Amino acid sequence: MSGVGGATRPVDLGAVHEGALDTEDSLARIAWGSLVEPGDSTAGVLVEALGAARALGLVLEAVQRDVAVLVSACLDAGVVGPGEGAAFETALVAAVARWRPRTQALDVAAVVASAQRVGGALLLPGDADWPERLTDLGAHAPLVLWGRGRLRGPAGALHHPCLSVVGSRANTLAGAEATAEITSAAADAGCTVISGGAYGIDAVAHRVAIAAGTPTVAVLAGGIDQLYPAGHVELLRTVGHQGLLLAESPPGTRPTRWRFLARNRLIAALGHATVVVEAGARSGALNTAHHAAQLGRPVLAVPGAFSSPASFGCHRLVAQGRAQLAVQPDDPVRAALEAAGEPSVQPEDAVPLRSASEDPEVVRAVDALGRRPAPVTEVARRSGLSVAAATDALALAELQGLVVRRPDGWAAR
Repeated sequence: MSGVGGATRPVDLGAVHEGALDTEDSLARIAWGSLVEPGDSTAGVLVEALGAARALGLVLEAVQRDVAVLVSACLDAGVVGPGEGAAFETALVAAVARWRPRTQALDVAAVVASAQRVGGALLLPGDADWPERLTDLGAHAPLVLWGRGRLRGPAGALHHPCLSVVGSRANTLAGAEATAEITSAAADAGCTVISGGAYGIDAVAHRVAIAAGTPTVAVLAGGIDQLYPAGHVELLRTVGHQGLLLAESPPGTRPTRWRFLARNRLIAALGHATVVVEAGARSGALNTAHHAAQLGRPVLAVPGAFSSPASFGCHRLVAQGRAQLAVQPDDPVRAALEAAGEPSVQPEDAVPLRSASEDPEVVRAVDALGRRPAPVTEVARRSGLSVAAATDALALAELQGLVVRRPDGWAAR
């Protein structure tokens, strides 16, 4: 086991972390990130009560010897109240059992080296750039974060009011248009747009934010070196340049279904407000909305067609009183600004993004596309637009999810 305690290899944390470091605590937190799955509350309780380094040492000792030494330390620290010792001991035994298989493979030096290779940065609780909103997660808060992009200082993406935009992967045209308008309003108001980098609503939110020049954050379900889905590698790289890629799992960790669900709590906690644009009956976006509501964050839902399965989840959130109805694109932005303690006045020169149905050039460009991809010159010829106008119209249509750019031309979705 290298890089923890009696490390056999030196670990250069200075390359991934700025400012003063408690090296022992930092190494221990990186080790904890490799040892446990995201949101492990037992680990959170131990680290909070005993400190990362001491808790890790006791866990490693419990793995080698007996869990009693760990239980005793927790009782001495007052982690549990009178009469709760037996139940807590049972929880600790179960936790040590699930952590044991990973203890022999802990390699902090390898994790740090992987982060360095992709230009990653380490973020720890107590850092000036650590988003204090995460403390609302209590024992489920991340023990460490890894970032790529605009992380540090006042220009950091997380230092602005943040709006989490989530929704269905299989979005409708109306959902893409609503996402584009909300994200455009967020950009006008100086908000950072947070999402999950997935297909559908997430992708529209990130792309519109990039086009508007506003910071956007993609919270990943794996490590910061695991750009997923494969179809969004270039998009996520752009997010990392203009905004921020953020993950709590160490570099090298592959995304999995349960990590996506755990990741959703971070999207909810990082946003000052959350808006669900579209969600089916079993959409993961509803999981994010649930976390946001539990944290006391404003949750808004965009209404859709009564007959649209993509809007069923949004309508149910509103009907059950778990979300406010987003009547206008500015509503989620206003909620985020107010929650962040910022004035919610829109700039006088803000121009709302026009939908496809309102922009005749977008309609003409999209209508000009047939079943096969066509180059922009062919779209211009079919639509009667100039090449420049056709290019602009197709770019806007792409942001709205109407078309996709392929190596052999443009194609309608």
